Amino acid sequence: MTDEHDGVRVTTAAGVLRGARVPVGDSTVHAFLNIPYAAPLVGEARFAAPAPVHPWDGERDATAHGPTPPQTPYVAPFDQLLPASVSPGDESLNLSVWTPDPGARGLPVMVWIHGGAFVRGAHSIPTYDGAAFARDGVVMVGINYRLGALGFLSLPGAPDNRGLLDQIAALRWVQDNVAAFGGDPDRVTVFGESAGAMSIASLLASPLAAGLFRRAVVQSGSGAAAAEVADARLVTADFTERFSLPPTVSGVAQLDTDTILKAQTDQTVALMTDPNPQRWGRSIVSRGLGIMALFPTIDGTVQEQLPIDALRGGAGTGVDVLVGTTRDEFRFFLVPTGVAGGVTEELLPAVFARFGMDGDAASVYSGNRPGATPGDVLCAALTDHAFRSGSADIVDAIAARDGQSAWQYEFAWPTPVRDLRSAHALELPFVFDTLDRTAAMTGPEAPQWLADDVHATWVRFATTGDPGWDAVRPDSPRPVRTFGDPDLAPDAVVHDPRADELPLTGVR
Repeated sequence: MTDEHDGVRVTTAAGVLRGARVPVGDSTVHAFLNIPYAAPLVGEARFAAPAPVHPWDGERDATAHGPTPPQTPYVAPFDQLLPASVSPGDESLNLSVWTPDPGARGLPVMVWIHGGAFVRGAHSIPTYDGAAFARDGVVMVGINYRLGALGFLSLPGAPDNRGLLDQIAALRWVQDNVAAFGGDPDRVTVFGESAGAMSIASLLASPLAAGLFRRAVVQSGSGAAAAEVADARLVTADFTERFSLPPTVSGVAQLDTDTILKAQTDQTVALMTDPNPQRWGRSIVSRGLGIMALFPTIDGTVQEQLPIDALRGGAGTGVDVLVGTTRDEFRFFLVPTGVAGGVTEELLPAVFARFGMDGDAASVYSGNRPGATPGDVLCAALTDHAFRSGSADIVDAIAARDGQSAWQYEFAWPTPVRDLRSAHALELPFVFDTLDRTAAMTGPEAPQWLADDVHATWVRFATTGDPGWDAVRPDSPRPVRTFGDPDLAPDAVVHDPRADELPLTGVR
């Protein structure tokens, strides 16, 4: 039902929503913001599985974004590159929908799972505005999920992987409600970046998410971001010892959320600076990249095994994937902080060893980059260690199956900002076609033609199941669609880029 003065209304299973018209160029789409998909997070419910949303009477205003999952703002220097997403409130398990027309039928659906190292982020960040997807015929859904200790601290007496359970609850909401917005529940594509992409690997592997989506786009993720429970409990013990509390849900639940947030921040700093990181557990250090203490665990229910092992064993049946990275992912973490500038040739082997990389990796990466600084070499190797190797593993696991397809891409446009080059998260405003909101990362003159290309590729994949180049096939050269490399044609496909480096830095 539409009223020309105050927007469009949609009836969901929980009640009526009133959205807003949103102009996008010459088009108008409809946005429904801050829709709860689970009950409020209050008291011990903060550590419980997501409960069903409470229905409401009358009409719910869905014209403004709502609370974000509890988190702290980014610290310097990252606060100058990424926007904060802190908006307090108990109803943080909410989602938003952008649609071309609620009266349509059978439109493709894309569900966005944001990144932020499992401790930050929200779908309401301006970069993630879904209006351009709706303009191009897609019903886009952005979701929030619990972060940090509330989402991923492994606690006896509480379900593990609460953040993943939230994502699964949101995907079930999509199955039950997206038709009311014009979407087809049988044509759902999940897409996510960084922690969101790692989450998608977990969802592909989880029996609880089977059948909830048909396609997946994995941006800068891997299938190895899941800790062993025994190691996750070491993190829990460290966390609760800070308060002399028992390592149980009843102990942690008595802490207020602000105290929990401060403790998880202190814990992350302790992990990153620990001269003996192995005390945190091997899977925390290797799979958390030495910077994440709180992320999914192999709990036997949500995650039965390491996601990549589950995928190699047949999990994710029926889901086609588009997987890729940016070319210079790790520059985002090491260049603005000055760490890259402080790396010396003598330090390289020790740093490589800390991350468990092959002993020959330092010499191979250095030899392939004559004239590069040691910091540049380290950034290239850690890019592959953290993202490219794990991404290729997902592609290969799916490509090896009959009846499923996997495509690979690399985003290679170099931003003029801070010598970041093609850094982590740089592709996001190109995917969402929101360059006007991201000058801090892209600079003021980012190429709109590239945003048109990348965004159209994601829409094409969600709509047709084919992004537009050859899929990866077993025992054949790997075709990698390369976006924005200034030395290549705009539609370049490169086969087996940097193939000698790929096997040297994998995570296990």
